[in-house]
Amino acid sequence: MINVFVLQNGRLNQVNIESRQDLEQAAPVWVDLTDPTSEERTWVKQAYGVSMPGEHDVKDIEASARYYEEENGDLHLHTDFLFEQDDGQSSTITVAFILARDILFSVHSEDLPVFRLVRMRARSRPGSIGDYKDVLLDLYQTDAEYSADALEGVYSDLEEVSSSVLKKQITDQEAAAALNAIAHQEDLNGRIRRNMMDTRRAVSYLMRGRLLNPEQFEDARQILRDIESLDGHTAFLFDKINFLMDASIGFINLNQSKIIKIFSVASVAFLPPTLIASIYGMNFEILPELKWTYGYPFSILLMIASAVAPFWYFKRRGWFN
Repeated sequence: MINVFVLQNGRLNQVNIESRQDLEQAAPVWVDLTDPTSEERTWVKQAYGVSMPGEHDVKDIEASARYYEEENGDLHLHTDFLFEQDDGQSSTITVAFILARDILFSVHSEDLPVFRLVRMRARSRPGSIGDYKDVLLDLYQTDAEYSADALEGVYSDLEEVSSSVLKKQITDQEAAAALNAIAHQEDLNGRIRRNMMDTRRAVSYLMRGRLLNPEQFEDARQILRDIESLDGHTAFLFDKINFLMDASIGFINLNQSKIIKIFSVASVAFLPPTLIASIYGMNFEILPELKWTYGYPFSILLMIASAVAPFWYFKRRGWFN
């Protein structure tokens, strides 16, 4: 899919593209390709002389491959963006940016929330966009805001996990559910940290390359300050996740130790009645109480008492608390 945007009075207005001729007649400031077909890639190349990178090239994490300038002056930047799916799963989508012909070209495999937000804001805030570099900086700024919102969600979800984990009693099933939720939040927190690190590198590259005017340079510095403010939150959440995970595993181990104690007491409890029964079996003729009227019930009660006594003793010692 090709989304073409022209700049009118500081606003991004989308132009409908149905053929290569429509693309050639437009004067865009931003050409956004979402999961483009080979035909759409050919249209862009023929209309603007820009070659779109392949999927393998986009995923290369080498710094030299993520930020480079071609011989014709086209600047390439590959940046990661956070993508949260409808089912709650999160992933990282790499976007290839090309700055050429005073146009920002972007190629990505999914329609990212950050891109939708930028398009919506640019239409409602006249004067916020001056050129193609403003579009790129706005994408990075919105990406930082989106990551901050995602961190707030992690805080909220971990509070729910804390309320269940830090109860006085917790079952193995509840502990397992808590571990699953904690693992999900740990994965999301890690993706946010990686996303912010990659965005910081991209903005720093633009600043070092002297590609920005003074106003854009100050905007880039503000983006870096916003990203830096998120580092403390991700570090705190990392520590909290480790604490909750250790607590959940501790409860599981505690429950398992209780089961082991029960089996240990049971083995000790059934030893005396077994011995008593053996003694009675081996000395059936010489035990006088068997000749009593209530001798046999007495032997049964003796075996029961010998089995209950260990449980009562260990209960008093606090083994089952």
